[in-house]
Amino acid sequence: MTRVIRLFFFVTCLVPLLYFLSMYGWGLYSDRLHIVTGNLTILLWHWPFGPSYSLEGDVCWDRYRIPGCRLVDQRSLYPSADLVVFHHRELMTGQEQLPFHLPRARHQTWVWLSLESPDNNGDLKPFNNVFNWTMSYRRDADFTIPYGKLVPKDRDTGNYSSTQGYIPKNKSPLACWVVSHYNPQQKRSLVYNSLRKSIKVEVYGQLEGRVLAPTNLLPTISRCYFYLAFENSISKDYITEKLWRNAYQAGAVPVVLGPPPDDYIAVAPPNSFVHIDDFPSTTELGNYLSQLILDKERYAGYFAWRRSHQVKLYTDWRERLCSICSQYHILPAQKVYRDLEAWVRWGTQSPLT
Repeated sequence: MTRVIRLFFFVTCLVPLLYFLSMYGWGLYSDRLHIVTGNLTILLWHWPFGPSYSLEGDVCWDRYRIPGCRLVDQRSLYPSADLVVFHHRELMTGQEQLPFHLPRARHQTWVWLSLESPDNNGDLKPFNNVFNWTMSYRRDADFTIPYGKLVPKDRDTGNYSSTQGYIPKNKSPLACWVVSHYNPQQKRSLVYNSLRKSIKVEVYGQLEGRVLAPTNLLPTISRCYFYLAFENSISKDYITEKLWRNAYQAGAVPVVLGPPPDDYIAVAPPNSFVHIDDFPSTTELGNYLSQLILDKERYAGYFAWRRSHQVKLYTDWRERLCSICSQYHILPAQKVYRDLEAWVRWGTQSPLT
């Protein structure tokens, strides 16, 4: 009798569940079941900016210890791919086209990938109602891939008694700036031309004709007390290698121009950078920098993070793409960016789910 009662309750619970899945979510459930039972296949439709990387073997596991993640670039695998990633630059320039002519599997999701600022993404209206997920430096992207970040050290290898030991020696120029593409109308150029009236800034790159070889970049910056980590565009979360590599890795205190201070505070240690928005004028900023180097203890405080953390740069597209697998299962499957441009430019667009 007990078995009959148990069976009765089981059936009464199972039937409504099966009905619900068949009407609303069975296809979604069965399509995503494979994330537990097998590899997730990520197809990169075209490599960003042209150069490709080797995908031999189990790249995600062999290089990054990410299991169950199959990264491919053969378009013949399109029908079975779980995700297809499209880098925006090639779509924008017309070098590549979206495969609208091919049948798209029901479970397949399309990912829009770009590390460019909104000003450099062109017209995004043609891509409305196309992509399911976004992959960007933005913290509110579905897949966030920053230019860099700070990660904890396994141990403190410096063994210094004070933060002074983490500061490169033989500093001389007060500030330096490396700029490859100088545009006099950009905000960073206007700020530089105003700031140089208060302090001396050593400039390298196109502007002064003092182009640095890659091997000389960090050693040159390390001799400066401050580095002008000025972004070419001002937009939400747009913090590039100018902070992570040019300033932090070189060992100069970054003077940042980019998104608001809160965006930097969200990803960088407090008291590790100087934000221009914290000063009413470039004259006061210049005075602050000049006074700061006279107070060795206070200046050294900007390097306190180096006791416990180190910089990690993201330069390999394979690592960025493999990171999809650890986040895939927590994202909503039925999602479409109906106004991609509104999200990219202002972050105000609510995707259709």
